[in-house]
Amino acid sequence: MVSDPEILDARGQKCPLPVLRMEKRLTVLAPGAELVVLATDPIAKIDIPLYCRQNGHAVTLAEEAGVMRFAIVRNGAER
Repeated sequence: MVSDPEILDARGQKCPLPVLRMEKRLTVLAPGAELVVLATDPIAKIDIPLYCRQNGHAVTLAEEAGVMRFAIVRNGAER
């Protein structure tokens, strides 16, 4: 059974807050779980994918009406 992804709404927050909140949330998610982060700070477009690459998480980005939507799948490695 696939559950709906968890949503982290970081719209209006300046980096590093979106990344810090995302990191905290990812640590408690099960491997393979999906987290969607909504952000408006342009720096998030750099920081969130960088964090995901460095930690082995898959990430895709979609943008609509000034809101970035990062779909992140937690890696399977134990932390």
